[in-house]
Amino acid sequence: MDKTVTKFSIKLLLILSIVFCVHLFILKQLSLGLFDNKIILSYGINFVLAISIFGIIFMLRNKYKTQLGFLFLIGSALKFAVFFIVFYPIFKADGLMSKPEFASFFVPYGLCLIIETYSLAKWLNKTE
Repeated sequence: MDKTVTKFSIKLLLILSIVFCVHLFILKQLSLGLFDNKIILSYGINFVLAISIFGIIFMLRNKYKTQLGFLFLIGSALKFAVFFIVFYPIFKADGLMSKPEFASFFVPYGLCLIIETYSLAKWLNKTE
């Protein structure tokens, strides 16, 4: 693995770990179930998808230089597909999606998206 992808992976892991702990702390303060709503699975899947998408874009950077934005959008669509295939049926099983259910997926999703976008933009600007 290239050092760019390794650095991204370490940064993502550290930030997600901190946010995961804060997320659990907030759930505890609100007297909500800490590990309900597939929170570990959600953080894990978002982590793996973000690294995979970043790595694939990095690997294809020379061959598809003008299509990297498209590849990023395909990666984002993949994340939404995973949400609707894996999480949505579980969350809607009782007929509604609660705020903790929503947060358990979209906090790590949003955070990964922000870090991924920032890191890709920084890396792409450096390579120009």
